[in-house]
Amino acid sequence: MKVAFLCLGVMGGPMAGHLARAGHRLTVYNRSPEPLEAWLAEYAGTDSRGASSPAEAVADAEFVMVCTGRDQDLRQIALGERGAFDAMAEGAVFVDHTTASAELARELAEEARRRGLGWLDAPISGGQVGAETGQLTVMAGGEEETFRRAKPLIDAYAKKSIRIGPAGSGQTCKMVNQICIAGLVQALAEGLNFAQRSGLETERVVEAIAHGAAQSWQMDNRASSMLAREFEFGFAVDWMRKDLGIALAEAERRGADLSLTADVDRRYAEVQRRGGGRWDTSSLIALLDS
Repeated sequence: MKVAFLCLGVMGGPMAGHLARAGHRLTVYNRSPEPLEAWLAEYAGTDSRGASSPAEAVADAEFVMVCTGRDQDLRQIALGERGAFDAMAEGAVFVDHTTASAELARELAEEARRRGLGWLDAPISGGQVGAETGQLTVMAGGEEETFRRAKPLIDAYAKKSIRIGPAGSGQTCKMVNQICIAGLVQALAEGLNFAQRSGLETERVVEAIAHGAAQSWQMDNRASSMLAREFEFGFAVDWMRKDLGIALAEAERRGADLSLTADVDRRYAEVQRRGGGRWDTSSLIALLDS
């Protein structure tokens, strides 16, 4: 298929790579030129080319995939000068993998509908490793038929993709994901810190409880680095606070109680204050050392 992929960061770059290696005709765009040039060099043997703007990238694309950072970035890519929406052909599908607000997803979905375009808000979970290995989870909002059309492409980099409901549902589901992660990481931090202060051999503790009801992805993948106080990798606190801010704002609109999430968000703000904004989210345990 003719596909455009916009934004080649630590997530988008590998995702676009899976599409290129699957044999699709790919046009890629990135706001800064260095990642674009590096990506084109890495995938030089594929049917891929670069573009200087979103409009140029999407001009003949059947599908447009985007994975950027924030609401304002997504709005600029879709609707800004030389943006994607103005240049997309009628019937083309815009698949947004950004973690953004459900409010913006619904707004852009309506604008896409007005222009005769398909829309999916399809945020992802699985981190950089999941993007590189093609093992992401994709939670999508949009029309069933649009999702059915896009799924073969999404499957190039996802182990699981599921349509949650209408436009905005994918973003709301991602909020649920981040809410659950925040509570799990704080609980794991407290448990491991308690084990250390109790004089237990923490590696044995983890080995024991990781095979019971306390098991989680966070325990399997972060317990050892948390015990070693190693945080220079993974999903950054800055990005987690962005995601939790979106969830807390949506919860206020819905009248939902996210008191635990709000508490964890305040703890992440303290990590930022201590200079750990780029640390992995597992750095919550560092706050328990003092």
